[in-house]
Amino acid sequence: MDNEQRPNRAASNRQQVTGSQPLVTIVIPNWNGAAHLPTCLESLRGQTLRDFEVIVADNGSTDGSLELLSRDYPEVQVLALGENRGFAGACNAGIRAARGEFVVLLNNDTEANPHWLAEVVAAFERHPEAGIVASKMLLFDRRDTIHTAGDFYRVDGIPGNRGVWQRDDGQYDAEAYVFSACGGSGAYRRELLEEIGLLDEDFFYSCEDVDLAWRAQLAGYRCVYAPRAVVYHKLSATGGGTIASFYDGRNFIYLLVKDYPGDLWRTYWRAILKAQFRLAGEALRAWRGAAARARLRGMLAGLFGIPRMLRKRRAVQRTRRVDRDDLERVLTGVDESL
Repeated sequence: MDNEQRPNRAASNRQQVTGSQPLVTIVIPNWNGAAHLPTCLESLRGQTLRDFEVIVADNGSTDGSLELLSRDYPEVQVLALGENRGFAGACNAGIRAARGEFVVLLNNDTEANPHWLAEVVAAFERHPEAGIVASKMLLFDRRDTIHTAGDFYRVDGIPGNRGVWQRDDGQYDAEAYVFSACGGSGAYRRELLEEIGLLDEDFFYSCEDVDLAWRAQLAGYRCVYAPRAVVYHKLSATGGGTIASFYDGRNFIYLLVKDYPGDLWRTYWRAILKAQFRLAGEALRAWRGAAARARLRGMLAGLFGIPRMLRKRRAVQRTRRVDRDDLERVLTGVDESL
């Protein structure tokens, strides 16, 4: 989609955000994260951009999270969900309550650089074609090490973090088009979410951000990586392990069935099947490990979930506005430079 097709819509959206409405809503999903919330929320108190609201969507925490928020962070709006709705369910509850022009999802186990939010908004302003902005996420305890510089999705159906585990030596200091933003710090235009919908709660945990990015890419929106928007992440402090392995195994298949376009399937089906067999083979060889067994269970669950994803696929593919060449460029990383 041509970049000139977005600016007027973005400007119109800005005009609607007036009065007491905040420019940005930050949504923090939380489940028993009382040990992490103070670091996260104190870093938001230190942001140079002040025009924002914070919503914590709590998934039935039993560790004193709600008491902590009520006592120490009265400026935070708390949605006490009373049950664990997963990352996607909690974020969606927060998004539905959000009033900002931009909605930013933020993990509870993060610390944001003081200029983080200002840089996110500046990237949106520079790029009206962008529906999503990805931050640079560095490891909390090794701040010279990259967790993600925007996320990729390969033609073989495997998503991942750009630059993961690399030392941050400036190799990702330029703005770039990327496929997706990590949901741990992903920023979205409200108009995008109104057009393509929220996170898919059937994903529950893992890859729901990639699914949202697929729908955005198909609809003609871009995702821009903003290197000066920096967040430090305590990797898998409130998740990971066998839980992540199960949902990765299942949701990789969900993405292929729901989002991956038919014309690309016809070209890359061998690479897709090879990648899935490779993942299954690695898990089988590591069968004694709990994470490997969880991945295999997840892959089996993904196969059983194919009919449900096929029903959703029809609606997703009908929204497509971009041609094959545009999609291939972003999937192969050819179209990164700005």
